[in-house]
Amino acid sequence: MTENPTRLIVGPFNRVEGDLEVTLDIADGVVAEARVNAPLYRGFEQILQGRPAADSLVIAPRICGICSVSQSVAAARALAGLERPEVPANGTLAANLILAGENAADHLTHFMLFFAPDLARACYGDRSWFAAARRRFAAGDGECARALLPARARFLHLMGLLAGKWPHSLALQPGGVTKAIDPGEKIRLLSTVTEFREMLETHLFADRLETIAALDGIAALESWAAAASPEQGDFRLFLHIARDLGFTGLGVGPGRFVSSGSFGLFAPGVWSQGTLSGFDPAQVTEDHAHSWMEGAILAPFVGQTIPSPDKPEAYSWCKAPRLDGRVAEVGALARQVVDGHPLARALAAARPGGSVHDRVVARLLELARLIPAMEGWIRAIRPGEPFCAPPTAPADGTSAGLVEAARGTLGHWLSLQNGRIANYQIVAPTSWNFSPRDAQGNPGALETALAGTPVLPGETTPVAVQHVVRSFDPCMVCTVH
Repeated sequence: MTENPTRLIVGPFNRVEGDLEVTLDIADGVVAEARVNAPLYRGFEQILQGRPAADSLVIAPRICGICSVSQSVAAARALAGLERPEVPANGTLAANLILAGENAADHLTHFMLFFAPDLARACYGDRSWFAAARRRFAAGDGECARALLPARARFLHLMGLLAGKWPHSLALQPGGVTKAIDPGEKIRLLSTVTEFREMLETHLFADRLETIAALDGIAALESWAAAASPEQGDFRLFLHIARDLGFTGLGVGPGRFVSSGSFGLFAPGVWSQGTLSGFDPAQVTEDHAHSWMEGAILAPFVGQTIPSPDKPEAYSWCKAPRLDGRVAEVGALARQVVDGHPLARALAAARPGGSVHDRVVARLLELARLIPAMEGWIRAIRPGEPFCAPPTAPADGTSAGLVEAARGTLGHWLSLQNGRIANYQIVAPTSWNFSPRDAQGNPGALETALAGTPVLPGETTPVAVQHVVRSFDPCMVCTVH
């Protein structure tokens, strides 16, 4: 390594939600160290203090417009821990459908609009697959987006049937969902999801969702990819490109995966070095050492969100979430590894820290698993039966609402006194993945994954760095609220 590495500041990034800047120390043509900066501060946690408890259901989802349902579900679950309603079965099914609909739409959006357009960059013009990538993935006029965006828009109509509107619906409540579904709407819901399935099976996968979900290892994935032309479906084209560009060795993370579990479909847990253990929310802390925030290492129930913009050694508004004092990665790859899907476990065994290839594969694998589950939940709805328990006044105390957003584990930590919010702390997925260093100097998940990323001579916005960053699907507006 050279003694005087070159420093490069990359940002603001396009095609990410919110503001992001990355400082890279480059030596011998690779990233030696990275520091990730979330440069926008918004103050939602202060806005919530002192307000009536139910205001969290209105204000917290407005943190973000693309994952507002996840914020709504987390806020409702935090309040439910103090109200303890008996949620009707229909209410659980409808809430699952609303959340799964948003997550599925986010996974598709990430692939076709945020990640894949980088594969059509001119720097890859000499690759054998470039013409196909340019035709399918080019930003603005790629065939992938032209085919799938209308299907995504029609798919999100289910939000109108289930939640009244999207984003920022008030239908999600501690006791369930306030919007009942009649027999005719149930048929429309199933038709909408079936149409979405057909578009995925035609364009994205060029195969049945059940076939993708049944891939049980790396050999099965490679065999499936080789069974047809690389242009037979966007997923197959991605796998072909990923092999050529070495994405399996790019963006290796910390190797500790965390999931709080979701839908009763994906199990909770912590996966590290081939071992699965339980996920304990009481072990979550936020480290402020390199954040522009006052405080030290605090559990969310006693957490603080007090800006300190002139703090020495700080370089991000993002705090540093840690589980039992250690760095963790969250997201679709973490969910699928923790849940024990054989393909995800095989990827984790081959590359314990994951990679750009593995994160994209896990996201699309999860999409293939979610849609059939949604069809089953729709069929299980019983029109005419309750969807929501009557509201009650929440008791004073503390409660955490945990949910798996598209990008990973999200927690809302509520402290209530005299019916009003005494403290409200939000630990978002991108806060986990894009955190700065902690007091011990340990880099966050993305900072870890960026180390070793190649930077070509003359690059000011290295394309490999952008692949790594986008493989995590950042939502920076959620990161600092």
